[in-house]
Parts: sequence; C-alpha cells; structure tokens
Amino acid sequence: MTEDQAQRSGLVEWMALTIDCPEPNVMAQFYATLLGGKVTRQTPDGANVDVAGRLLNFRAAPDYKPPTWPSPEVPLHSHFEYVVEDPDAVAQQLLPLGASLAQHQDPDDPHLVVMLDPAGHPFCLIRSSAARRH
Repeated sequence: MTEDQAQRSGLVEWMALTIDCPEPNVMAQFYATLLGGKVTRQTPDGANVDVAGRLLNFRAAPDYKPPTWPSPEVPLHSHFEYVVEDPDAVAQQLLPLGASLAQHQDPDDPHLVVMLDPAGHPFCLIRSSAARRH
C-alpha cells in the first residue's frame, strides 16, 4: 500500500456492517428510511441496504435476543450514534417506522435521546451542537 492510499483510506476500506435480527426485511426498511439508503436485497434469510456505497447487512437470527442495556443480562455488542439538529423531533419521526424510546435515558444529558430499532438494538440521537462532547 502506498502512503497516498493509506492517507486516503486507512489500512482497510469499510464495506459493510452485518447485524443479526429476527426480521431482516423490517430492519432494512427502517435503516433505509433512517439513513436515506436503498434496500438492494431482500430474502427471508437477509436483506441489504446501500448507504452512500456502504452496506448494512441484516441477517436472520431466529434465536436473537435484543440487548437489555443498561442491564448486563443480554450484553450490548455495539450501537450507532447519529448527530441530528433536534433529537426529540427526529425521535418522533422514527416512532411510526418501528423505533421506540429506550426505557433508560440519561437524565443528566438533555442533548441525547436513546432509541431502540425494530429489533431492539439501541442507538443514540445526539444534538449536533453537543456532538463533540459525546
């Protein structure tokens, strides 16, 4: 790898993130709407969403159990953090798409809303003016 390639793209190029879930097609529609992507594949076993040339893959996992964060009963593996102008307004737009508000919210952080996607994966909506503090 040349120095120019390393500066431009790091050591690797991120291609996809695969997320286990009980209903891949529901998740694909949710994330395509959330991120402005396009569903590129839907089967009973999985679905893909293209977001600006990067893929989110959703894989059917019949025994999937959503994380119970902040309780460690079912551990949190990872989560997305999104920067938005108004977390509360975006949260309201996501509810009809299948998202829900997480039961646990940080009472000391008015710039953060914790949500759950349709499969129960937590994600954060962070006010853009406060994003550098998170």
